[in-house]
Amino acid sequence: MKAEKAQKAAPPTFGQKAWKEAVSWFWVIVAFLLIEGTLVQARVIPSPSMEKTVLVGDHLIVSRLGYDAGVPFTNWHMPLWRNPKRQQVIVFRPPLPGAPDFIKRVIGVPGDTLEVRQGTVFINGLALAEPYRFAPPNPTDNFGPVQVPPGNYFMMGDNRDDSYDSRYWGFVPRANLIGTPVLIYMSIEAPGEVWDPGHLKDRFATYLNAIIHPSEVRWRRLFRTF
Repeated sequence: MKAEKAQKAAPPTFGQKAWKEAVSWFWVIVAFLLIEGTLVQARVIPSPSMEKTVLVGDHLIVSRLGYDAGVPFTNWHMPLWRNPKRQQVIVFRPPLPGAPDFIKRVIGVPGDTLEVRQGTVFINGLALAEPYRFAPPNPTDNFGPVQVPPGNYFMMGDNRDDSYDSRYWGFVPRANLIGTPVLIYMSIEAPGEVWDPGHLKDRFATYLNAIIHPSEVRWRRLFRTF
């Protein structure tokens, strides 16, 4: 009996511990890939093209649910069943080789005839009400008319005079859509280049500065929903 108790109480071997740890990390990685690839992503805004809806330094939770599924850190992805509505804010891959993902507002959906006259957007001949715009219509802004092809979308930024959008590079295929923002979880006052891809050192310094100087955080923007 004593021998049996001693055997049962024997501590796990190094190999058993290592295997248990490996299995635990495996499931953590699987969960991360599943969440990142199909459910939600975290994004940060590097440009003012969508002011006043989102600001430079806003950190967003983006829902991919129903829009897109993919494998993180690869180019493989698959469009899903949901399609955006007109005036919905969307994160997408622009039809520009090597460009980072963009965030804009859907202005034209498949089949729409779209025209910009003196800064005012017309959809199928009717002026579009846009209370979210950063500034009044610019009288020098004219575009179109164009018809949005099937399976494509026309994207524009809310800050029209500072937005590189479909007026310049064309329509966005449905397969390029990633998801829609649902929540601002952090917002930090910092230059736009800090949030550009590859600026990890500058970004780390900005986060550290926000901890030391909490006034750099835009507290009133936290947990705003879309």
